[in-house]
Amino acid sequence: MALSGLDLLIVGVYAAALLAVALWVSREPKGETKDTEDYFLAGRALPWWAIGASLIASNISAEQIIGQSGQGFAVGLAIAAYEWQAAIVLIIVAKWFLPIFLKRGIYTMPQFLDQRYGHGVKSLMSVYWVVLYTAVNLTTVLWLGGLAMNSLTGWPVVLCMAALGAFAALYSLYGGLKAVALTDIIQVVILIGGGLAITWIALDRIGDADGAIGGLSRLYNEMPGHFKMILASDHPAYGDLPGVWTLLGGLWVLHFSYWGFNQYIIQRALGAESLAEAQKGLAFAAFLKLFIPLIVVIPGIAAVMLASQGAVDAGALGEKSDRTYGELMKLAPTGLRGLVFAALIAAVVSSLASMMNSISTIFTMDLYRSVVPGRAERHYVAVGRMVAFAAMGAALVLAQPFIGGFESGFQTVQEYSGFIAPGVVAVFLLGFFSKRTNAAGAFTALFGSIAVNVALKFGAPEIPFIIRIWIVFMACVAGAVVMSRLTPSPSADKPVALNDISFSTRFLFNASAVAVVAILAAFYVYLW
Repeated sequence: MALSGLDLLIVGVYAAALLAVALWVSREPKGETKDTEDYFLAGRALPWWAIGASLIASNISAEQIIGQSGQGFAVGLAIAAYEWQAAIVLIIVAKWFLPIFLKRGIYTMPQFLDQRYGHGVKSLMSVYWVVLYTAVNLTTVLWLGGLAMNSLTGWPVVLCMAALGAFAALYSLYGGLKAVALTDIIQVVILIGGGLAITWIALDRIGDADGAIGGLSRLYNEMPGHFKMILASDHPAYGDLPGVWTLLGGLWVLHFSYWGFNQYIIQRALGAESLAEAQKGLAFAAFLKLFIPLIVVIPGIAAVMLASQGAVDAGALGEKSDRTYGELMKLAPTGLRGLVFAALIAAVVSSLASMMNSISTIFTMDLYRSVVPGRAERHYVAVGRMVAFAAMGAALVLAQPFIGGFESGFQTVQEYSGFIAPGVVAVFLLGFFSKRTNAAGAFTALFGSIAVNVALKFGAPEIPFIIRIWIVFMACVAGAVVMSRLTPSPSADKPVALNDISFSTRFLFNASAVAVVAILAAFYVYLW
């Protein structure tokens, strides 16, 4: 076991403190019980700093820390496009999408689809999201978290996954979104602190370099190919990150699907105390996104040189790049290793808790409540807790057979999500801004997304994944528009009324948006 007694003590203190905070913020006033708004949306009282911190803590999980570190080892900084472009998407979502969601007072993304297209589209997407979050997202986070935990503890991967799942369930099932969001403030501090520690240690251990800064300089000078944001067409990873198409193509579709219409992400903003707070929270998250590659990608690049110097196990990394972060954690000294391990646990359990809460929200509010209406609020809260627990159990069973055989867990999630993301983005954007689009058009986009994806994946496998997603998105939009014109117009109450919604934003948000775009432009110009 790579963890000492001191390391285990630090992890234990972290776990106990997190559980205590979760229970304290979840306590109910005497004589009151949680209703669905309290449990699923934190009583719509989240401030901006909790929203921003929780967004990042929920997003930066095993698939980012472990998956992107592995991709940093195998590919380089180009994988940071998934982080940096997300910052711009967060700004767009805050300005153009949140005003619509919050004005309509929705709990879930399927609820919006019900208001816009009707019950059929809502039910289809509810089932899809419950299945995706359970069979893909939960399983991926569990599997990658289990791999890293196995590297340090020596426990079987299955036991590591069970321990992570049990801890996430323990602190989140009782308190709901409020417990998840407010404990995420602790999680994100530990996550960033531990991530920076690993980055510093990895760079500092590079031979013939003067400290961590010198190590970074040596990496940049001796491995310039790993610091290119735009890959050449002959690069082995071009199929995943196809050069300039990472800026022009389907990566934006994946980002909008994830950050704009993904329940377990957008749910924090839906729980905001006001639109202005939600927008500040997303702007805060956008700034945090700019720094994430420093703690998840740079260590992976450093591992390439460390492996050549014998500082980390080159055999383990060559066998599976997703083991990169686990091997780097072994470099941390006693005590600090416990803090870094706690940071990893923080990332994993935060995302697990968020996904569990979103699965329970969608199942309870969009599926179960439609079939079993009129029950007491506490009944729906209880159902939500049982569903979250069941989803975690299913993910534990599915994790190894679903994810364990793939080379990169991170790319696997993108691949699975990409089958439906183009249809989801098309349906929401047309639902916002095209009054003529109807339920038939929505179904065409959703089913067409899967059909065209499958056709291109197997019929034209040479098309890079990101380009394929863009082609499918355009086909979904065209199909939805044509089908809507060939069928009757939606009823007058279905199109979203925008005349009573203000899209104006405050000076602080506008200044933050300009700063984010300017910083990203500078990054891409320098690292092109």
